Amino acid sequence: MDRDALADFLRHRREALRPEDVGLPPGARRRAAGLRREEVASLAAMSTDYYTRLEQRRGPRPSEQMLASLARALRLTTDERDYLFRLAGHTAPAPASTATHVAPALLRVLDRLDDTPALILSNLGETLVQNRMAAALLGDHSGYTGFARSEVYRWFTDPAARLRYPEHDRRRQSRAQVANLRAAYGTMGPQSRAGELVRALRKASPEFAELWDRQEVARRFEDHKTLVHPELGPIEVDCQVLFTEDQSQALLVLTAPPHTEAHEKLRLLAVLGHERFPADAPPS
Repeated sequence: MDRDALADFLRHRREALRPEDVGLPPGARRRAAGLRREEVASLAAMSTDYYTRLEQRRGPRPSEQMLASLARALRLTTDERDYLFRLAGHTAPAPASTATHVAPALLRVLDRLDDTPALILSNLGETLVQNRMAAALLGDHSGYTGFARSEVYRWFTDPAARLRYPEHDRRRQSRAQVANLRAAYGTMGPQSRAGELVRALRKASPEFAELWDRQEVARRFEDHKTLVHPELGPIEVDCQVLFTEDQSQALLVLTAPPHTEAHEKLRLLAVLGHERFPADAPPS
């Protein structure tokens, strides 16, 4: 671990960012350029004291998980993230895990969306980051681990994952989930994380196995759909999707036309929050 180089890199990246670059309000006049240490710590879900010690060259070696959080908080590119890992004495993440590092360009768009549900998904349906409104509408996905991080895995193994969709629409959603996964499988190959997910699902779900054998392949995001909220009931939303150039990540934005019942429900959702709502799967 190169403590001096790590500290300098973190400080320079922090000072290069402005609050609006990460979705924070400008606030009162600042005495120094860039983000405050406590702001970076909050974005990375770590204590301010821990982050401060890293910049002061006296902190313990960060874990790979902590470095991934810092890379996201500081909006690092893939090359910058790899450099950060090496400074901390870790091997840079393998190419197969690149899709879990959120694309800075998508993050910049997400940072500006605070009044409508929006989330960034990997090509395996993993929620990489979601805003407050998405968590309120779809549930907080940050606690999932292993295969359960993928919405397609939850869809075919956890009945609760289907409750956000009307019963009449669930078969279509099942086909869409499988078609999306096959597209990722074709890109990543049988020995990839996509291949591992397919093999696990074929064992766990006869429904998945039957749909997989249909050979349907497509990146499907319906333009219009109905989601069922546990307290507010059905909400009709329009879906807009922005992909990265390599199609490995997608920013999904859910909106409703003004002056509609769905729009009023989304406004109410912003007030209610998500604290007492169960987690569930995002749409595809």
